[in-house]
Amino acid sequence: MLQTVESQPKDAALVRSAQGGDRAAFGVLYEKYSGMVHGILLAHVEYRYAEDLMQDTFVKALEQLPRLREPGAFGGWLAAIARHIASDHHRGSRPMAEVTETASNDRRPDGAAFAVLDLVKKLPESYRETLILRLVEGMTGPEIAARTGLAPDSVRVNLCRGMKLLRSQLRPGQNDE
Repeated sequence: MLQTVESQPKDAALVRSAQGGDRAAFGVLYEKYSGMVHGILLAHVEYRYAEDLMQDTFVKALEQLPRLREPGAFGGWLAAIARHIASDHHRGSRPMAEVTETASNDRRPDGAAFAVLDLVKKLPESYRETLILRLVEGMTGPEIAARTGLAPDSVRVNLCRGMKLLRSQLRPGQNDE
């Protein structure tokens, strides 16, 4: 679902309703922004933690929603919460015994997809987030811009440069020029 400029006032109205205690409005915001939050978290944490941390992000957002002064900035504000949750997760992580590669690959639905995800996670953060939102969450460039608050031109550049870097990682030894 493409979020256009016309739908942004709808989001602000949903945010104001949710700030007033309307849980159904917050549920609509959850449905609309859960892919973005999941993608941002995937750019920062292991796949197995992303779902739980997504829930933590929305719980924290619900708790802090009354303090959001600009309802139109909800997407960028929510993205910042997701990044903070990921950062907190890393600070609280405890070292664990290394799992062998064959055992960890058995739990993955598609080992090749996770291999590509691992390559994406090695890219610079700005490329990593936009590529995951595009490739994993299936968001379009305009959707990424509208939901994260990034400028459309920045999203386009990040996607283009990120894909170029990713291609060079997937085909080492071949130039993409």
